[in-house]
Amino acid sequence: MARNDAILSMREILVKRRDALRKALAGDLSLLKQLNETTSGDVIDAALDSAQDEINSQLAEVESRELASIDNALERMREGTYGLCEGCSSKIPMARLKALPYATMCIECQREAEREGGLGGGGADWGRVPDVGTGDADLTINDLELS
Repeated sequence: MARNDAILSMREILVKRRDALRKALAGDLSLLKQLNETTSGDVIDAALDSAQDEINSQLAEVESRELASIDNALERMREGTYGLCEGCSSKIPMARLKALPYATMCIECQREAEREGGLGGGGADWGRVPDVGTGDADLTINDLELS
């Protein structure tokens, strides 16, 4: 019964986070609208506004992905499949769910999915994130040598 209680607690956390993300995303969109409606005569201000728009856009994208993962986790709770690994169907350890409440795979299956190039668990493929603005869009983190 302790696992069920912990899952109910996770549901409350997920719902609160979902609501906070929805509010943040609604705020970001209204802020972007306001910035587009006002025009600045100063070139530096315009450049700063453009950079801030880009940052807000990227943050909104990350928040949108997290919101989708949360919605997916809440749907799995309704279906009764929350906490079960999509890879091997075993129970995902509570420690993992506490760390990442919308995890869809156990650590072993997640690692295997990442080795095979799959994202699994709704996570980001950080190895494919380009360095924006450098012109090296095909360069990935895996191409770098670390000393």
